[in-house]
Amino acid sequence: MRNGGPQWTLTVPAGGDTLRQERLTRDLHETLRITDGLVVGFHDADGPSEPGLKGTGVGEVALWATTAAVARPASQVLITLIKEWCAKERHRKVVVTVGDDSIEITGRPDAAQERMVREFQDRVAGGDSLEPNDGAA
Repeated sequence: MRNGGPQWTLTVPAGGDTLRQERLTRDLHETLRITDGLVVGFHDADGPSEPGLKGTGVGEVALWATTAAVARPASQVLITLIKEWCAKERHRKVVVTVGDDSIEITGRPDAAQERMVREFQDRVAGGDSLEPNDGAA
């Protein structure tokens, strides 16, 4: 289910602990689900993936998110929510992927990571347009 915006893939690494990863991913899902303007769901890990597309590995749990029209740029809203969620526990991490670009957000970001997150937002901001993309299928 997409609303015309870019689809984001959100993966919560948990150092190989699949139960912890599933628990954290479900918690992140709940946090994002209640936010107006975001549509979020679980990737189907068992479904076939198309050649050349990045996907989750066997046993990984991941979310997809897309945005409806919102007052602020969608990437800013989504990144802010992820940063706030990660800040609840310093060991939390979320890998955010849009197309071929990705960034890891942690619970204790330093100045360098904050700069990298801003640069990532600038790169993906083109997908935040509230106007439909004529070239998108």
